[in-house]
Amino acid sequence: MSTIPAIVREFTVDRLTVKLFDSRQSLGEEAARQAAEAIRHLLQKQEIVNIIFAAAPSQNEFLAALAIQPGIAWDRILAFHMDEYVNLADNAPQRFGNFLKDRLFSKVPLKAVYYINGNTDPDTECKRYAELLQEYPTDIVCMGIGENCHIAFNDPHVAHFDDPVLVKKVSLDLTSRWQQVHDGCFATLSDVPEYALTLTIPALIKAPAIFCMVPAAHKAEAIHHTLANAISEQYPSTILRQHGNATLFIDRESGARL
Repeated sequence: MSTIPAIVREFTVDRLTVKLFDSRQSLGEEAARQAAEAIRHLLQKQEIVNIIFAAAPSQNEFLAALAIQPGIAWDRILAFHMDEYVNLADNAPQRFGNFLKDRLFSKVPLKAVYYINGNTDPDTECKRYAELLQEYPTDIVCMGIGENCHIAFNDPHVAHFDDPVLVKKVSLDLTSRWQQVHDGCFATLSDVPEYALTLTIPALIKAPAIFCMVPAAHKAEAIHHTLANAISEQYPSTILRQHGNATLFIDRESGARL
């Protein structure tokens, strides 16, 4: 791992800290270092730390670097994830739970992992997972931003800053579904599920700390909207600018329109 992150620029937009890096590798490594520091700090103050993770190729470098950070008592950490496809085979590698198990959850000795089950009754599962989030209040969210500025699967047409529930079933818009093809997760659009279970925006934003990793050129438009447009549900990720303890990590490619 690099000892000195290749940070190019740091600035704030409203209350959001933005850090621009020379490459997605240095972005991932420094985000992991900072997240690990936050985790270790919390573990000094409390017995258990509850963390929500995003599953997407944009998180690959971050997850790989986080798994080898020193001094983390993983056996005192509960892991959650923020969304899952509906009716995708349990063993499908595209399932977000499987993605995270492969890249992080199987690599560190977590106290427990709480998976979202997209292959059961959606209403029952949303209620079950919401109750878990209430029982184990989130300390840290590690997330990304979609091409349409979604956070989790809160696409613009289903995004509500004041959503009354913590978890819900949503339909995925075409941009989100095409993103899964662009990311190489599915071969064709018809392979991508049309529905998912997702944590809502309030469920994510209520976390005291947010680390948001968004590399690559195909996210440049989303980063531009996130930082330049008015805060609105049309661009769900703009809500990060109101958080107060959120950091957005971008690279030269995703920051190309700044």
